[in-house]
Amino acid sequence: MSRIVILTGSMRRGGNTELLAQAFADGARRNHEVEILSVADYHVNPCVGCNSCFKREGHACFQQDDMTRIYEKLRQAEVMVIASPIYFYGISAQLKAIVDRLHTPMRDEFKIKKMALLLVGGAVLPELFDPIKMQYQMVLNFFKLENAGMVLVRNVKELGAIKEHPALQEAYDLGASIP
Repeated sequence: MSRIVILTGSMRRGGNTELLAQAFADGARRNHEVEILSVADYHVNPCVGCNSCFKREGHACFQQDDMTRIYEKLRQAEVMVIASPIYFYGISAQLKAIVDRLHTPMRDEFKIKKMALLLVGGAVLPELFDPIKMQYQMVLNFFKLENAGMVLVRNVKELGAIKEHPALQEAYDLGASIP
């Protein structure tokens, strides 16, 4: 049994991203312990690029915010899932702040071996997810992580529009397929 942490990047409660992440979690809970961390529940400042975490004792960031709580959750995880709405062809700013703050030597304490990606976008452009997929692949390569899979959903705009979408089953199946 692995521990899976899902980072959801939407500030909107009950939104399409949250519903997609919940479907993944429901599938994964068949065999794993799963925790969903919503950016709406945490205040995380953006990384300022000072690299003081490389010099500080325990590699702690000088910023006193909720990222310390997120680090603790990620230290326990073997699988991390990034779930985000698409905001101008990128993940949400709140989630990006968390991802950027993972650029710390503290990450060497993490047991994460796999990552998955769940994205929801309102547009139908064929290249809608390409910028995020490229960044995701670079993170996989840099940290030598295994891609556990992706669920990418287009043309979902209004609150709850994903409720009848086959992507919910796809996310459930992906969660259930995590060994």
